[in-house]
Amino acid sequence: MLTSTLLAAATAPLEWTPSIGLIMITANLIAIVFAKFTIQYPNAEPALPAGNFFGGFGLPAVLATAAFGHILGVGIILGLHYLGRF
Repeated sequence: MLTSTLLAAATAPLEWTPSIGLIMITANLIAIVFAKFTIQYPNAEPALPAGNFFGGFGLPAVLATAAFGHILGVGIILGLHYLGRF
């Protein structure tokens, strides 16, 4: 019963396009800029092998920034899909 209700509420699938990829990249860049100015201890241990390549971030900051960027990107993409833009 619950499965049929969930399937009935499902929307049309979202196909990947290059514009969706650009939105996700942009969302992650925004998250990196936001993190650069707001994370109190960006170089917390454990350090990454090439720390300068990651903007001086340690592993916790990179993981948190990437997670926030993906959440932000998915929210934008699903919101635009709901509005009918994709």
